[in-house]
Amino acid sequence: MPASLVLATALVAGIAPVALGGAAAVAAPVGIRSGTTAEAGTVVQEGGRLAVPAGDNPPAVLRLKVTLPQGVTGPVTARLGLPVPYLPGGGTPPRLAAKLRTTASADGVALGALGWRTPDEETEPGEHSVLLDLPAVDAGDGTLTYELAIGAEYLLSEIGSLDGDFTVKDASGTVAAHGRVLLDFVEGIPDPYYRGAVHARDGAGVLWRYEGTGKPEGSLKPRKRVGGGWNVYNTITQLSRTTASGSGDLVARDKAGVLWYYKGSGDAAAPFKPRVRVGGGWNVYTSIASYDNGLVARDRNGVLWHYEATYSESVFKAPVRVGGGWNAYTAISRFEDGLVARDKSGVLWKYNEYRSGADPAAPFSPRVRVGGGWNVYRDIVSAMDPRGIWNDSVVARDTTGQVWSYKGRTSGFGFVPGSARTRIGWGWDIYTAVI
Repeated sequence: MPASLVLATALVAGIAPVALGGAAAVAAPVGIRSGTTAEAGTVVQEGGRLAVPAGDNPPAVLRLKVTLPQGVTGPVTARLGLPVPYLPGGGTPPRLAAKLRTTASADGVALGALGWRTPDEETEPGEHSVLLDLPAVDAGDGTLTYELAIGAEYLLSEIGSLDGDFTVKDASGTVAAHGRVLLDFVEGIPDPYYRGAVHARDGAGVLWRYEGTGKPEGSLKPRKRVGGGWNVYNTITQLSRTTASGSGDLVARDKAGVLWYYKGSGDAAAPFKPRVRVGGGWNVYTSIASYDNGLVARDRNGVLWHYEATYSESVFKAPVRVGGGWNAYTAISRFEDGLVARDKSGVLWKYNEYRSGADPAAPFSPRVRVGGGWNVYRDIVSAMDPRGIWNDSVVARDTTGQVWSYKGRTSGFGFVPGSARTRIGWGWDIYTAVI
């Protein structure tokens, strides 16, 4: 009888095959990896591929049915490993591990919140970039149901589909069951850090906060009270993007001409730390606006001055003259990679920031026309897009108190406000300032 037929017959009959040449040897059963028990169990993912919405969403629940081979008793441990061929933004595996959030249970018994980690290259070589270790549970009757509630930071939606491995080991460390896990990371609601927040001051001096929902229509959540006493200021502007997570800074000039710095706290419930005095003499300026590298301020003669940020307690370097003619504008605001400015005829212009080797006296490239009709608005400010994704939009309040958002878009002249607007609020005529 041919050797191949002898082997096949032996396997069907359950007989240990005899190696050619007469020496007896027991081969590992087909489909079982080296180092496993003689009869490995199974891990079955219920419901097929799981979509994990990345961002500020309820976690997706991964349900795994584990069947252990006969004879496995006592405690067993489990591990989920994921290979990640592409890391968004050039991130590293440790950064990726920090962006995953997971709680787990086994047969309904909570295992708590679990942290992902990266493997040790010397002792845990393999294809996996990140690992999730589950605590030991009792094998019971040989069947276990694991539930893993998996959440992820918004940027992980760029990863797409991942096929990982779920492995269960017995008390001796021998693999008792193994199966594939199929995940699809999809775009959900952006995390608070990626959603913008707009502030408004009412007639009583109370500052209110409107956080972006992250939904496609760019809507805002109901307002939250930040605090009172803000009517001591005649100018308030963002120094950096304010977000729904409580990050982002403000500067405010009081009626005596003193400029104050409010650093973002990172706490959405109390988004600003106590104010710090920057200095006096700022009442010589008729407009103050920020951009990525500091502040610009226009004096009464229409001259623009550049205050470069120091990113220290002193906040800004000494002012440098940029140029004259800025009295042509009735509104100036930061926007993405530069400034937007509206002239007296209602035309909006964009000034792109020079990114590398910029001369403090010439921080912007020549202006580019965005479009006309912007004189219908009382306020034109920039805010991180309420939809998220870390891009700016223009938020504009019209003379009837309605608030509109112009989502930014990429053009041949840099990032500019789009031509289509979306209404995101109304009744804002109660406010004396929009920030």
